[in-house]
Amino acid sequence: MDAFRGRSQTTKGIWMARCVGIEPCTLVMDLEGTDGRERGEDDTAFEKQSSLFALAVSDIVLINMWCHDIGREQAANKPLLKTVFQVMMRLFSPRKTTLMFVIRDKTRTPLENLEPVLREDIQKIWDSVPKPQTHTETPLSEFFNVEVVALNSFEEKEEQFKEQVASLRQRFVHSIEPGGLAGDRRAVVPASGFSFSAQQMWKIIKENKDLDLPAHKVMVATVRCEEISNEKYAAFTANE
Repeated sequence: MDAFRGRSQTTKGIWMARCVGIEPCTLVMDLEGTDGRERGEDDTAFEKQSSLFALAVSDIVLINMWCHDIGREQAANKPLLKTVFQVMMRLFSPRKTTLMFVIRDKTRTPLENLEPVLREDIQKIWDSVPKPQTHTETPLSEFFNVEVVALNSFEEKEEQFKEQVASLRQRFVHSIEPGGLAGDRRAVVPASGFSFSAQQMWKIIKENKDLDLPAHKVMVATVRCEEISNEKYAAFTANE
C-alpha cells in the first residue's frame, strides 16, 4: 500500500470483516485481484473460484475497472466474467446480485458516454455464453442488476476521490430496503445460517471441474478466433 515501495499484491486470498458504521449489519469481502502477477499467468483457477464465490454469496459485488480499459477485450475482465456467468447459471438460482462496476481514474470522457459501452459489453458476454436448458431465454436482468459509478484519480485529485468514495459508501447504508442497492435480492440466507451456506457454496465451487479452464490469454484467443470465424462465415454466406 506504500507507493514509494513499489507495486505488489495487497490482498491474498479472501478476507472478510464487518463494516463499521453501516446498518443493518453488513459484511465486506476483499478478494485477491484477478490480474496480479503473483500467481502467474497459468494459475487462474483460484481467481475464477473466488469470483464465482463472491457472486454466489454476495448481495453486491464491486468490480474495479480502469477507465482506459473500457472497450478492451482482456483488460476489462471479459474472459473471467464469461466463465463465471456460465458456471453460475448452471450451479445456482437467480439471486438478483448487484454488479457495481467502479470505474477508476475517470478521464474527461463523461460517464454517460462510458456507461453505455460498458453495459453493451456486459450484455454481449451474457448473450454469448452457453446456457443450460432452464435458462436459454433468461435475461441478464433476472440474475443481476448492473450499476456503474466513476471515481477520479486518487493521486491527481485526492480530495475529490475521497468525497466520491464517502458518497459511494453512503449508498450501502440500508442497502436492502426497497430501492436500495440490494433491494431486489432473492433467496436471502438468515445471518445464523450464513456461515454454513458459505461453506457449502465454496465446496460446490471447489468441486466444479468446469472452472479448471485455460489462462486468460488462451480464453481471449479462443473468443477472438470464434469471432473471426463467425465474421468470415457471415461474409461467405452473404456472397452466395
